[in-house]
Amino acid sequence: MTDDPLRFGSAEYWLMLALLFFARGMDLLSTWVATPNLVLEANPLAKKLGWKLGAIINVILCFTFAFWVPAGIIVITSGLLVAAHNFQAAWLMRAMGEDGYRDWFVSQLSRSRRRVYIGCLLGETAMFALIGAALIIFDESDSIAFDIGMGIAAYAVIVLFYSSLSLWRMRRGIG
Repeated sequence: MTDDPLRFGSAEYWLMLALLFFARGMDLLSTWVATPNLVLEANPLAKKLGWKLGAIINVILCFTFAFWVPAGIIVITSGLLVAAHNFQAAWLMRAMGEDGYRDWFVSQLSRSRRRVYIGCLLGETAMFALIGAALIIFDESDSIAFDIGMGIAAYAVIVLFYSSLSLWRMRRGIG
């Protein structure tokens, strides 16, 4: 595989663009199913941008990342894993309502030892990070498997960062 940019309009470029649109679309769809008003959105920038501006920025990013296979694969991998993570509890968030789910979650968190929550969060993200690290360490840096490993590792960092940010914001009483 080459690190040369894909030629705009080539079959490979359109395939990469389609995969990026699908991955980013699934991330947006899973977020919308979970929190249509973005009340539960952990990313403060995405929350501030809102749906319309966020969608426009995602389209621009897709067209940009479609030129570079390694970056595109990383974005696709991490985006699909984030979407899967969102879909896992989205049905419950939708059933309870955004405010109801947030109140329930905060209530359950207050009943649990903070160390247990943090330990489980670290356990979840460490297992994903180890899979990503194995692909990164044991494969060539110019391979698709390496890029997938980077995407898996990026997913672990994303979940750890935004879950920690949400926990910090809850403790501080910030919406």
